[in-house]
Order: sequence, then C-alpha cells, then structure tokens
Amino acid sequence: MDSSQHASFFAEHGYLVLSDLLDKSAIATSHQEINRLHQVALQLFEKDQLNGSDYQLEPYAKSDRADDKPVLRKIENTRRHSLWFSTLASHQPLVCVIQSLLGEDLLLFRSTLMLKPAHHGSAHAFHQDSAYWPMDPPSLITVSIALEDATPKNGCIKVIPGSHQGDLHAWGHIAQDQHAPLTERNDVDLSGRIDVPLKAGSAVLFHSKLVHGSGANTTNTSRNTALYAYFSPDVQYRPGANGPQRRTFPVIAGMQGATEHEMVAG
Repeated sequence: MDSSQHASFFAEHGYLVLSDLLDKSAIATSHQEINRLHQVALQLFEKDQLNGSDYQLEPYAKSDRADDKPVLRKIENTRRHSLWFSTLASHQPLVCVIQSLLGEDLLLFRSTLMLKPAHHGSAHAFHQDSAYWPMDPPSLITVSIALEDATPKNGCIKVIPGSHQGDLHAWGHIAQDQHAPLTERNDVDLSGRIDVPLKAGSAVLFHSKLVHGSGANTTNTSRNTALYAYFSPDVQYRPGANGPQRRTFPVIAGMQGATEHEMVAG
C-alpha cells in the first residue's frame, strides 16, 4: 500500500499491518536487550525492589521465577531503561507511516515491552486503550511490533475491525487468567473479531479506540512485543484532578526539532 491506501484502510478498519518492519539483525538485538532487562529485573527482585517499579511480574504464573529469572508480564517506560528500545521508537520506516496517519509532528505517549512468558503468558481481555489514557480526543495510534512469530497458539492480538468508530467503554482489568473469558461485557458484539498473526519483525498499528485483546500463551516459548503509542500535539492532556497537572512527552518527529514537549492539564 502507498500512504493514501494506508490512511484509507486505517480509517475504515482501525488497524494496519506492516510486514517486515525489522530485519533479522534488529530482531536479534531486541532479544539480547530483553535478556539484559530480565537480568536487571532479577537484581531488583532479589533486593525486593521490583514492586512499584516499571517491571511487572506475570500475575497468573505459578511461580515468580523460572529459569533463574523473574516471570515478567511487561516492562513500562522502556525508553528510560534501554537505549535500543528508545531508539526503536524512532525507526524511520515506522515513523513515516505514523506521520501519514497523524501528521508531521509526533509525540510518544507510551513505550512498553509486553511479555507473554512461556507456559504462563496471561490473556489480555478485550479493551480500548483510550479508556485508560487521559488524552482527548482519543485518537492515538498504538504500534505492536512482534519480536517472535505471533500466532493464535501463543496469544497474538485479536481485533474487532471498525470498532474504533463506536463509543468508548469502561472495561476493567486487562490481564486475565488463561482460562478466563476475554470479556465479561454482554453489550459488545464480538462476532467480528479476528486474529492478527504476525511474523517476527512485523507490526500491527491500531487506533486507540479499537477494541482489541489477545489470548494466553501456553506454548513452551515466550512471545515478546515492543509496544509504542504515538499522538499528535493537537491531542490534549486531561488527567483529572488527581493526576499530575504537567507532563513531558518525548518528541519523535517534527515540533521544530524539539526533543521534549510539556503539556499542562486542559
């Protein structure tokens, strides 16, 4: 697809697959960095400092450790912990596609590693990202880069095409036990849901109002994802009375060459 076809497909369906975004070398570097971050997490775990950090244990694992490392569900704020994953957020082929959808000026809302460990990876209940994010209008784009092949067996992303055109709902907890239903709502039509399998190095982009989730990983290998969320500076920061009233976001592109952009609660 060219940029106009990207925009048309995304507007209609709310998601877009980018094949072969990363080459084998970049995938290998990502694996090495994930191993390093697990060692950092192990040090925090042994010092009883993991709780409250950006490293989150898998809540439904039978043990907090396996193969002498913590069983992690995710690592938040990866740009603060890893030069590699910070740089990956600005991967030029990806940025060009995001700019074709959001405009030249891009800010980074989130940088995360989503980890579905072997045997223990929890299911992620259906939800909309914008239901949890203090940003208005809810028009961010999440990018999920597969670092291993993502299949229905190891819990690839499931989406409901076109659901970003509907209302924003409250969804509750996202992480679910492997045998739990992917939603307890009875007012959302799930009949149109589809799996989005990805080869390692490929990515899926989706609108922050798109209803999506993922299955559990019960296979004997982990499935890891580099996740980023981007937005235009036209989006306002609205954290409510109890949230921090100022927040600084990294600039990914444009913004007259600035590296950060501070927003005050609207």
